[in-house]
Amino acid sequence: MLRLTASGLSKRYGPRRVLEGIDIRAEAGRVLVITGPNGVGKSTLMRCLAGLERPSAGTVSWEADDRLWDRGDLRRRLGYLSPELALYEELTARENLRFFARLLDLSVRSAPIGDLLTRVGLGSRGDDRVGDFSSGMRQRLKWAFALLAGPEALLLDEPGVTLDAEGFELAGELVRESRDRGALVVLATNDTREMELGDDHLVLG
Repeated sequence: MLRLTASGLSKRYGPRRVLEGIDIRAEAGRVLVITGPNGVGKSTLMRCLAGLERPSAGTVSWEADDRLWDRGDLRRRLGYLSPELALYEELTARENLRFFARLLDLSVRSAPIGDLLTRVGLGSRGDDRVGDFSSGMRQRLKWAFALLAGPEALLLDEPGVTLDAEGFELAGELVRESRDRGALVVLATNDTREMELGDDHLVLG
């Protein structure tokens, strides 16, 4: 079973303290929701958990079947959704996902790009330039990226942001589907509707 453990996690930028002494225990088949006021460090914490940022103190470990994940495991087995994810506007939605598949060392042929575009509601827009997409459509494409590798864990930073009512409902379905298939899900949000998706909760600040 996959487990995420963070112990004494702290992050500082010069004299500014962003996170201090955070402890997390999360496991497969459950959704951990992280909440707290704006600016309290939710996105910073998510980057530390994803291995994208090094904490100033403390440790983060992902362990499955008595083996710790390395950076390669994180890249291939962890799905990450963030407002900071940059999409390539000059490429189509399908071309963006093909590019990301190569970064994840996935076979482009085996990556379920068409199925994912359909699942996130972009099945008819796969060959359109992302530069022509609305903010909600871009968020749907970010969801497709997060699910591209069929990940065992999902880190979702504000997964419903910019989505309309239909898209927001879809995001909730995708969270529940991921949990039910046994993925470990961590979701950072201040939206009360998304908080209800959590099996466990961590309040920062």
